[in-house]
Amino acid sequence: MQLVLTYQHFKKSGVECLLYELFCSVHQEKHGESDTTCPLMVKILDAVKGLPAASVALKLSKKGTDGEWTHVAIGVTDETGEVHNLITDQQFPAGVYRVDFDTKAYWKSQGSTPFHEMAEVVFEAHGEGHLHYTLALLLSPYSFTTTAVVSTHQ
Repeated sequence: MQLVLTYQHFKKSGVECLLYELFCSVHQEKHGESDTTCPLMVKILDAVKGLPAASVALKLSKKGTDGEWTHVAIGVTDETGEVHNLITDQQFPAGVYRVDFDTKAYWKSQGSTPFHEMAEVVFEAHGEGHLHYTLALLLSPYSFTTTAVVSTHQ
């Protein structure tokens, strides 16, 4: 059974429209020639404004066998709230990764005083084969929600 969602499913409230934008819109023109240049994509939405969260800094780290985190890449969301080409396939072997989002700086720039210093997402990549990851983050000054879309790498 496949669930197909359309904009009509999400028209009832601002939050539902944000969820539609976050999970159902496709921006494939930003991925480049193939997914090999973009095995990990990040998308952030500002739940207060109902808009993409631009200029959010993030840091990607990989957990070593010794349990220590090694810095892998940094990025900043563009005007669509997205970061593409953060890392290549060759730089993204199987393992445990952490993405630290500088949400405090974002909210300060918006004139808000946030509760969180940062949002942190830890996940295992390529646990069962070679996959493509879209990491989505919905932000407000006092909370954040994250989800991932994991698909086979083509």
